[in-house]
Amino acid sequence: MADVVIGERLHTVEELLALGSEARIEVIEGEIVEMSPVGGLHHFIAGNIYDELRSFTRKHNLGFVFMDGLLYLLHKEDKGIRGAQVPDVSFIRGVDIIATWQMEQPYPGAPTLAVEVMSPDDRIEEVLLRVRRYLHAGSDQVWLVFPREKELHQYFRESRAQVQVYQIDDVLDGGALLPDFTLRMRDVFAVPTLG
Repeated sequence: MADVVIGERLHTVEELLALGSEARIEVIEGEIVEMSPVGGLHHFIAGNIYDELRSFTRKHNLGFVFMDGLLYLLHKEDKGIRGAQVPDVSFIRGVDIIATWQMEQPYPGAPTLAVEVMSPDDRIEEVLLRVRRYLHAGSDQVWLVFPREKELHQYFRESRAQVQVYQIDDVLDGGALLPDFTLRMRDVFAVPTLG
């Protein structure tokens, strides 16, 4: 998640790209912030979700699933970018893809689905702001994943007051966003035994 403030003015896409491919940054209220590194548990869980989503969406030709690293430009103004975030996993429905997107650049909009995996040092207040920014920018759903609690919270743009909570024995239903898609929480939180 976002951690250290780098700059305090609106920046252009060109300025963000000039930071280089190794820069792990987001833009929050016009400020460039550096993202903190995450641990292996975070990546195993995000990878489990990515694998399931990618397999399903490719099989049914529904769109594209992206892993951590794709910057989404959620809020642009004439003078520059006010908000840009990097979800841990994201999905863009094929019909939602912006045809003018230059793939070498950040995506000029919100993902259809954003998945955020909580890290031990994340503050829930800040993460809930991230969820609201995705939904406000046009994401249909945001999944917030809690590794320690082994829970997934599903937020909806259409019904912002509704949050569906899934625990370890539950199965997520893709609903209208991903018809016939199911995701077992046991599969989400499965991590290898080391040693």
